[in-house]
Amino acid sequence: MRSTRTSAAPRRGRRTALAATGLVAALALTATACDGSADSASDKPEATTSQAADGGGKVQIPAELAGKLKEHGIDADRWKDGGWKDWDKDKWLSDAQDFVNPVIEGLWKPDRMQSAKEADKTVTTKDASAGQGVSDPAPAPVRAQAERTPYHRNAAPVGKVFFDSPDGPAVCSGTVVKDVDHPGKSNLVWTAGHCVHAGGSGGWYRNITFVPAYNDYGESEAELTNANPTEIAPYGNWWADWASTSNQWIQGGSETGGEGAAYDYAVLHVKPERGSKSLEETVGAALDVDFSAPSAAEARKMGAWGYPAAPPYNGLKMFKCVDIPGRFSLSPALPTMHRIGCTMTGGSSGGGWFRVRNGKSVLVSNTSIGPADNSWLAGPQLGRDAETLYQNMSKTYGGR
Repeated sequence: MRSTRTSAAPRRGRRTALAATGLVAALALTATACDGSADSASDKPEATTSQAADGGGKVQIPAELAGKLKEHGIDADRWKDGGWKDWDKDKWLSDAQDFVNPVIEGLWKPDRMQSAKEADKTVTTKDASAGQGVSDPAPAPVRAQAERTPYHRNAAPVGKVFFDSPDGPAVCSGTVVKDVDHPGKSNLVWTAGHCVHAGGSGGWYRNITFVPAYNDYGESEAELTNANPTEIAPYGNWWADWASTSNQWIQGGSETGGEGAAYDYAVLHVKPERGSKSLEETVGAALDVDFSAPSAAEARKMGAWGYPAAPPYNGLKMFKCVDIPGRFSLSPALPTMHRIGCTMTGGSSGGGWFRVRNGKSVLVSNTSIGPADNSWLAGPQLGRDAETLYQNMSKTYGGR
């Protein structure tokens, strides 16, 4: 039964500048319980809240986006009034340069977020055995552990990616990453390609939004009934005004990952639904990306973070798995992927994988595919192709 409690006033006060210390501690001390002082209200960052436009509100779409929609035969006024729900395959924007994601303020309300379904890529037994002779033995399952709350203190860069697909609202995970061309003011989010684009059979998803530190205090569904927006989205909603994924994913991605799985990564450039500060300034944390594609021996341990939404999870809480990585390949012709034991399910897709390098956590992969029994996860190695995608995003859109 859902609770009907009245939510507490939003926790506000002094913002803390974080260096993702929780992630470093979790990776470096995974076998050791970490002590920590109790959270106080003064440690809660100021929230950037969003409010729904009222029934008579007029949602404005910038002229350049309206023009881009018009190029594809889509009326901007109809789009904002619900036309985005029309998934006519002849008008499904597919190519890399076709991305359009105008802000529809108030669309992603707490209830709509909770209704979003997991976006997962499950490989079949046949798929999983395709790389025999290339892949290392399947790892033993690692039970996912709940991240400590509040998330803004222990895993500030991690959040949820919401989007609309032909099947309705969907959800993935994502990570705030640094922008090399705009230090300290990044608006970049790393996630999976299949969280922004349907792959070879479709096109770009719509209404893509990032919510860092979603459900900051890990409250239950009952506790979130009538919750204040700051409890759901302590830093507000951040809309993707541009997204980039690999051509390999756009052309070869499929329901089971397909030939695009080894290139299943994406970078979002986001802007706040309300407010003017950058994402990094608002959250107080962002991670470097490691494009060295380290071997298992070099990496030693990797940790995957995300919000699993398929049973036995419900997408409301953040979890993590830490394991020694192995190699996984769907085909000898494709790059080898990283694989770790992990029981996280769909919804964790796109969530960052981290390793400790020179004493700090860096993003080294993202969750892409896993088996039907949810015993392991695999993610792409981030090498030269991924770095080029990232650099182009930083140079071309980072300053917006």
